[in-house]
Amino acid sequence: MLTLPVGSRDHSAGLATAPLTLVEYGDYQCPYCRQAFPIVKELQRELGAELRFVFRNFPLTRIHSHAQHSAEAAEAAAAQDAFWPMHDRLFERQFALDDESLVSYAADLGLDADRFRQELIAGTYAKHVREDFTSGVRSGVNGTPTFFINGKRHDGDYDLESLLAALRAAVPSAAPS
Repeated sequence: MLTLPVGSRDHSAGLATAPLTLVEYGDYQCPYCRQAFPIVKELQRELGAELRFVFRNFPLTRIHSHAQHSAEAAEAAAAQDAFWPMHDRLFERQFALDDESLVSYAADLGLDADRFRQELIAGTYAKHVREDFTSGVRSGVNGTPTFFINGKRHDGDYDLESLLAALRAAVPSAAPS
């Protein structure tokens, strides 16, 4: 079960009143999260207003050297109202997640790159990332990506068909056949 309910601290796409909430604990440097990225996008297209998607940071720092700063970069972008554009950019350009690339992405997205750089250097959003990570550990997350559907951990496959079937089973009327 999800120990920290979805709330105002979360980054969510979709209506809070949607009958389905999909929470992903992910790592921007994780190749499996990169594989899940277009699948989640397709789920959002397929389910539309029936789905709210929430992303929480779960950087696997022992195996991914850029995971922590990538998560902090997403949070720094969020402070400038650009979480989702940065989230997408990080997965699309997973091959370049060094700090200079992160700052470049911020500039490309029209953010205040100097502010972004200073916040990254200062670790301004490290606490938020740590809180996401801790909530994941308490919810039983031990790898990425890990998905929760309406608060319950999804232990099945995360290919499109499997996730779509699990979402539809959670609320059978959530999507047209």
